[in-house]
Amino acid sequence: MTPPITGLILAGGQGSRMGGVDKGLVELDGRPMVAHVIARLTPQVDALLINANRNVDTYASFGVPVLADRHAGFVGPLAGLDAGLHHLGAVDAWVVTCPCDSPFAPRDLVARLLAAAQAADAEVAMARADGQAQPVFLLAHTRCAGSLAAFLAGGGRKIDRWVTAQKHVIVDFDDCPQAFANINTPDELAQHQTR
Repeated sequence: MTPPITGLILAGGQGSRMGGVDKGLVELDGRPMVAHVIARLTPQVDALLINANRNVDTYASFGVPVLADRHAGFVGPLAGLDAGLHHLGAVDAWVVTCPCDSPFAPRDLVARLLAAAQAADAEVAMARADGQAQPVFLLAHTRCAGSLAAFLAGGGRKIDRWVTAQKHVIVDFDDCPQAFANINTPDELAQHQTR
């Protein structure tokens, strides 16, 4: 039996390239971007969490539990994963991350990452598309919690550096590179609006 999978939407950043606004709450086609991500991830996972360090009440209004980083100072996406793994504790489970500014995430993201991780007996699976690593689209087993906490405590911040130190597998999504588009700037937002 497959251990439960929790989806973790990463909304803990500062949104500096979007003028400091909270990107997950920026509207795309009339809905906050985080609502698009919730719709994409919900059918793929057993439970959902949002990692956010501001506007917590607004994120909670989507009906999803909200976790803040355990590290102060907006240290990056790995701090979000750390919060998710720590929240789940020592259970046999997986966490899959997806950023709040990636509203087109693949509808089979979790199935493909999990199949590859199980086939390789890996504890971490990371997406790659068009030859580019997509390190914020990550599946990690709760067994990795200790190594991630130690990496962050030692000042580590680079996702791929932590991933490559784990028993990991890289999963190609070359059939759908556009699904990994993330919306970082007002120009990118304008390009993706369809109404």
